Amino acid sequence: MLINKQIILKETPQGKLSNSHFETISSDITSPDDGKVLVETLYISIDAANRAWMQGRTYRDQILPGNLMAGFALGKIIETKSDNFKVGDIVEGDLGWQNYSLKSENEIEKAHIISSLSLHMSVLGITGRTAYFGLKLADLKKEDTVLISAAAGAVGNVAGQIAKIKGCRVIGITGSEEKAKWLTQDLGFDGVVNYKNGNLVKDLKELCPNKVDVYFDNVGGEIFETIMFGMNNHGRVICCGALSQYDQAPPKSGPRGIPGIIVTKRLSLRGFIVMDFDGQKEEANKQLLEWINNKELLVAEDIVEGLENTPSALIGLLNGENKGKRIVKI
Repeated sequence: MLINKQIILKETPQGKLSNSHFETISSDITSPDDGKVLVETLYISIDAANRAWMQGRTYRDQILPGNLMAGFALGKIIETKSDNFKVGDIVEGDLGWQNYSLKSENEIEKAHIISSLSLHMSVLGITGRTAYFGLKLADLKKEDTVLISAAAGAVGNVAGQIAKIKGCRVIGITGSEEKAKWLTQDLGFDGVVNYKNGNLVKDLKELCPNKVDVYFDNVGGEIFETIMFGMNNHGRVICCGALSQYDQAPPKSGPRGIPGIIVTKRLSLRGFIVMDFDGQKEEANKQLLEWINNKELLVAEDIVEGLENTPSALIGLLNGENKGKRIVKI
């Protein structure tokens, strides 16, 4: 019989996340019942949203103390009592932070792997498609000035590269000189602001003399507030995440000036989650893979090995350690 290790949430964080908020438990895992499958986890996606799920209900139920940590993952079927899945099938879904899972047919779907498994979890996965569809919503125009926060992260770096492919001028916001250098020298960003230098307003005025046409927001909070005043009239704001507010309790109030600035500048704000576009996965992945093969889009993967390191991988991501997509390989 297989031994299944699971990482559960020990207590709800009231401030910054730490390893003490998690607990690892082990138990036997049984064979699947009729209509179910046994899945071995291969890769777990590490996302800032994992932290948000601990704070309350979002687009999914809150993760409560004692619950298995949820997480999108890629796995392989090792035993089946389903007519729709066979042993060896690669599947995806919310498999959670564990070695094995028993799943019903409607809880997973076959993964359409067109390249490596890790690439399916990065640029050809949720994060790559988030960048792709977010920029479609932005209705990019050639020579737009596009500003991207958390620009060295999983979504931000891809969004910036796509905007460059589309002929835009791309400015990133990040938190270290090392990341700023990577974004400009390796990924082709036109400029990068290190917000930790404390000169965000001044630096943005210098790098965006004609203001900002499209802002791809991954962080919310004070940076979002600052950018609103630097938008052009009729600018488009794509709200993808609120990273600055996930790892604190309670989040700061704000942003100030809303909705007044939206009215006076006639801004368009659009929030979205990538699952809104599940019916268009093939379209996105075909285009993303073409850009990768043409060397127009660089793939940045930050792979951590071992289920036991999953909590530290998330904590590190929230602290800005990663460049590109962070994934745990089991």
